[in-house]
Amino acid sequence: MLNILFLGDIVGEPGRRAVIELLPRIREREGIDFVIVNGENSANGRGITPKISIDLLRAGAAVITTGDHVWDQKEIVSYIDTEPRLLRPLNYPEGTPGQGSVVLETAKGKVAVVNVQGRTFTSPALENPFRAMDAEVARLREETPIIFVDVHAETTSEKVAMGRFLDGRVSAVVGTHTHVQTADEQVFPGGTAFLCDAGFCGPSESCLGRDIQAIVGRFLTSMPVSFPVAKGEVRLHGAIVEIDPATGKAQSIRRLVERYEPAVANGQATARPATSAPATAMADEPVAQAG
Repeated sequence: MLNILFLGDIVGEPGRRAVIELLPRIREREGIDFVIVNGENSANGRGITPKISIDLLRAGAAVITTGDHVWDQKEIVSYIDTEPRLLRPLNYPEGTPGQGSVVLETAKGKVAVVNVQGRTFTSPALENPFRAMDAEVARLREETPIIFVDVHAETTSEKVAMGRFLDGRVSAVVGTHTHVQTADEQVFPGGTAFLCDAGFCGPSESCLGRDIQAIVGRFLTSMPVSFPVAKGEVRLHGAIVEIDPATGKAQSIRRLVERYEPAVANGQATARPATSAPATAMADEPVAQAG
């Protein structure tokens, strides 16, 4: 089997540090063959820079996906064409810098990764994501049956609809953007693993990774304020998908939650399943398997 680890939106320096330090150990512990991370909030909560992209790839990410904040750091516009492993949403108009998919060789076959963005409440000016995916998946399936999709969207309905639309044609559809990990992991009848949102990698005592008081203040006053990235304990949220490389069909999907403990006396950070929140999915919870 091919084991793919997907990590949800990385938020700011705390999220970056945790991912970079813990990723090698999580890969070894879980037997991960291929890593995808969403980096669209990795630069102080908005966008991604060339340096951050390089750091994440060096840490073990094979592909970095993004979303509606992809262009927030202006230097990324000239960089994205030089790094095919950094994706922007597929359904931008023709001529937009960068690309929405990539195919990479692995020891277990070629893996395609596609990044697509929903339009409801986010970016209605983008091309229709369903029509864009229909054409792109048909093209990619001529090269490999293993296709992983990051659907970056606001509404559960749009993400669920995309998963159902692609069932049987891609290996996995996992959502990003809302920063809240959902509990609906499953393998659809056609063999496509699905999770509505992977969650985020960043400070857990926060509002979606941002400082609590700043967010609450905005709701209380309706006045514009800055939203600094929060501090404190960090958790990584994501999913592990097991795929049959011969068919591209998912065999199982399970949520992942890891608590990050910064360097201690021995100089090394530790990764372990989160245990302090009963409602949180644990790394060793039952796995959603194909029927």
